[in-house]
Amino acid sequence: MITDVPGIRVGHATDAVGLTGVSVVLCDRPAVAGVELRGWANDVIGLDYLDPRHLVGVVDGVVLGGGSRFGGESVWGVLRWLESQGRGYAAGPTTVPHVPGAFLFDLNVGDGRARPTREMGFEAASVAAAGLVAEGNVGAGTGASVGKVHGRPRAMRGGIGTASARVGDAVVGALVAVNALGDVRDPDTGALIAGTRDSADGRTLVDSARVLREGAALGRFAAPAHTTIGVIATTARLTRPEASKLASLGMLGFARALSPPHTAFDGDTLFSLSVGEERVDLTRLGLAAADAVARAIVRGVRAATALPDLPAASAL
Repeated sequence: MITDVPGIRVGHATDAVGLTGVSVVLCDRPAVAGVELRGWANDVIGLDYLDPRHLVGVVDGVVLGGGSRFGGESVWGVLRWLESQGRGYAAGPTTVPHVPGAFLFDLNVGDGRARPTREMGFEAASVAAAGLVAEGNVGAGTGASVGKVHGRPRAMRGGIGTASARVGDAVVGALVAVNALGDVRDPDTGALIAGTRDSADGRTLVDSARVLREGAALGRFAAPAHTTIGVIATTARLTRPEASKLASLGMLGFARALSPPHTAFDGDTLFSLSVGEERVDLTRLGLAAADAVARAIVRGVRAATALPDLPAASAL
């Protein structure tokens, strides 16, 4: 789990009726951060803090949420909680925390007017803890779905998952909310785990990448209604450029577990957080991060539970 990285805490807030939510990754001490954006439909906030030219060189955490652009409201609740704890950049009578975030499109799964709120962001931050992290349809994974090449009627439920790996004395962990246009594959065997089904009531998976190559018409789903978002954290000591390179290498995990990844209709986003002092070769660290990311994707989908019209991987 990402909380295998000392100093990392995770909290979820879930709207089980509206089917949306927010997940917060907090650092016990300010972290050097980076990010990698793939696809053409990213919905992000606060990336200026990650620019090597920015005065404030660290962040206090990362927010992952549903709600598409509306989900950005939850960040203000996280900031309010961090301020109440005295976290952030000292600024006169108060502190100013720095928290970037990314948001996935879940408005077509539950109540389209339900979005992560400031109150949910505050709640997720206030319950963030080390140790066991809930997976599946909680937090940012609440309204996630996958396999939408032929629209929602033939899609399946996505989710949020976490995993970790070691590189010598260093630990790297990942938390990923899976809401891809395409399918989820076992990174070891290549077998389809969840994705586009052969019919609205079918239990057989088709190959979304093949369907797209053969010229399937996406219709109204040729829109930014997808996106897989996540966070890597590590005990390795990194500069800001190195942190962004780690996020870039971590994206190999998307390529292993998502088929196809990074489409024009996805806004795949992966943050990285450096919270330690271990010295590790960046390439080795990145390959371990990619492994953790791929396993987190699979775990999130396998932990999902079915809705009446949106089956889960466990039903296949």
